[in-house]
Amino acid sequence: MTPLGFALVLAAALCHATWNFFVKRINGGPELIWLFSVLSVALYLPLAVAIWVRSAAFDLTQLSFIAGSTGLHLGYFLVLQAGYRTGDLSLVYPTARATGPLLSSGLAVAVLGEAISWQIAAGAVVIVFGVFMLTGGVRRSAGNATVSLAFGIGAGTLIGSYTAWDAYAVSALAVPPLLMDYASSAGRSIVLAPVAFRRRADVLRHWREHRGGVLAIAVFNPLAYILVLVALTFTPVVFVAPIREISVLVTVLMGSLLLGEGNLRHRLGWSAVILAGVVLLASSA
Repeated sequence: MTPLGFALVLAAALCHATWNFFVKRINGGPELIWLFSVLSVALYLPLAVAIWVRSAAFDLTQLSFIAGSTGLHLGYFLVLQAGYRTGDLSLVYPTARATGPLLSSGLAVAVLGEAISWQIAAGAVVIVFGVFMLTGGVRRSAGNATVSLAFGIGAGTLIGSYTAWDAYAVSALAVPPLLMDYASSAGRSIVLAPVAFRRRADVLRHWREHRGGVLAIAVFNPLAYILVLVALTFTPVVFVAPIREISVLVTVLMGSLLLGEGNLRHRLGWSAVILAGVVLLASSA
């Protein structure tokens, strides 16, 4: 993996953990997704227009992949939000991040034809195992933990699906990464507009009470994935998908230290295992 690819994925992981922290702290629903999506559309509009003007006209295949990506991302956000409203940030999010790379790496090998070495496979397995144990492993099987794990697995399945889907779009079909993500934000804004109108009191409350957090989500949510998509234009999914899991380390620290979710010693220990897996994978040829 190239140093540039690793740097892009690392920066994306930090951005991803940051916006997830603010989503959990605000604790909103679909109206929050609509609010930060609309703001993202407005904030990134100048860049989107500039790239659109310089790009060739999209064909039907490219437009179909953009539409499919929008649907997968919308489903991910809705499942993730539902999980955050019923579970712990440091349980739902790591579970999703454990499921996602397994599926996306498998799809990359089976569908995209990417090669995988023993070191890549070993690094991915160490990362996924560390994330699984970070959630408590098989012992966390009752009450709120079960619900959190179910939502996490659902979100992870969508992560794996849209990662492989989008990787093909930006690498094989040459869809510009920023426009790929911008279309997703615009699609969410349109689809969720009726919900936002019905919950306009909540929309105004989120903006009034959490303006800084909402703006942070609006900036870091698109930026996190744009950086990943740029990396995917020259880096295989089997590298990118597992290394994105370094965001779990940051998220766990935020959940334990800033949201009072506890178990810091346990979570730090398994975070170190995840980091070891990242090093193993990133250092492979």
